[in-house]
Amino acid sequence: MKISSAEFIKSATRPGNYPPNVLPEIAFAGRSNVGKSSLINVLVNRKSLVRTSSTPGRTQLINFFDINGCFSLVDLPGYGYAKVPLAVKKAWGPMIRTYLEVRESLHGVIFIFDIRRVPREEDIRMLDWLEEFGVPTIPVITKIDKVNRSQREKQIKQIVAETGLPRDAFTLFSALTKEGAEEVWELIEAALDPEDG
Repeated sequence: MKISSAEFIKSATRPGNYPPNVLPEIAFAGRSNVGKSSLINVLVNRKSLVRTSSTPGRTQLINFFDINGCFSLVDLPGYGYAKVPLAVKKAWGPMIRTYLEVRESLHGVIFIFDIRRVPREEDIRMLDWLEEFGVPTIPVITKIDKVNRSQREKQIKQIVAETGLPRDAFTLFSALTKEGAEEVWELIEAALDPEDG
């Protein structure tokens, strides 16, 4: 995918604030600090389209980005960070669930897992929502450069076991080496144009 333009559209918390349902959308979901912002920035070949932060839990809104004027990437709030205020934490679930339920232009969700972390209750709940609303799901395991190759399969097996997803559904990604970026783009393109596949 050649990226000629990538622009921030707006942030929103509820359907009344979303941009019009014009462009097809691919959303990105995952726990705080799984490397969501880094993945988006690598995919669109921009250093800081999406702000990365060493403080997890910074994305507390739904952020919409226009890509090439053809489709949108949507950065959903990261969840599960303990130090975020309780009121914010409580708002995340309904905010994400509502978006998944009502957004007609949503063509798929890139669901991100950190290779070093075993999926937890919030991750399984997110998977349940995606299944409930019939949203095509593209699972991606990030930060694969953080573990050595001999550890990789052990970690991947744990993620596969917890999520119940097939091993070959997962794409492995590293923001450092850009490994996996092309595969993720291929899956995004297939989701944007399902009739083509």
